[in-house]
Amino acid sequence: MDASGSESELERARRRAEEQALVAAAARGSVPAFEQLYRGHVGRVYGLCLRMTADPATAEDCTQEAFLQAWRSLARFEGRSGVATWLHRIAVNAVLGRARRQTERLGVDGSVEDEMAEVLEDTSTGDDGAARDLERAIAALPPGARHVLVLSGVYGYTHEETAGMLGIAVGTCKAQLHRARRLLEARLGAEEEA
Repeated sequence: MDASGSESELERARRRAEEQALVAAAARGSVPAFEQLYRGHVGRVYGLCLRMTADPATAEDCTQEAFLQAWRSLARFEGRSGVATWLHRIAVNAVLGRARRQTERLGVDGSVEDEMAEVLEDTSTGDDGAARDLERAIAALPPGARHVLVLSGVYGYTHEETAGMLGIAVGTCKAQLHRARRLLEARLGAEEEA
């Protein structure tokens, strides 16, 4: 890192080359290489899944599912995007697939939002900090708005990348992000007044 704290171009290139070598080795069946990839990315993948699902157990399941799918798909990884972007896409698909399966299982009467509301009502953690309030507010968003906010607003993906990951139009992505921000503002404002 240079004096300003940012990573140098040389360091980024070195990391990319190391990661590409790990991907190539893992694609040939090297478990230790895949384990290094896993260790390097599991925290961010879990964080993405947790923010999208609002449930630690479900996030763990989705993270595991994402890495299993990544292992199975390594031979098809073309390297057009970074490994982190590729893993995030797989994780998003794992979360969305699980939500679809759960919706099918619950039927029209039940919803994922109902289950999230129960999780949010559990105040046994005692954490009343601003970060916890924000996480709870994000978790309470409708799924479409939450998914777009997490990918675009938290992880910094462009509208085009986010729309591609979620299988929606770019205009829908922009509208959902606007909606999410509006809902968060209202919710956090209401909590401050209480």
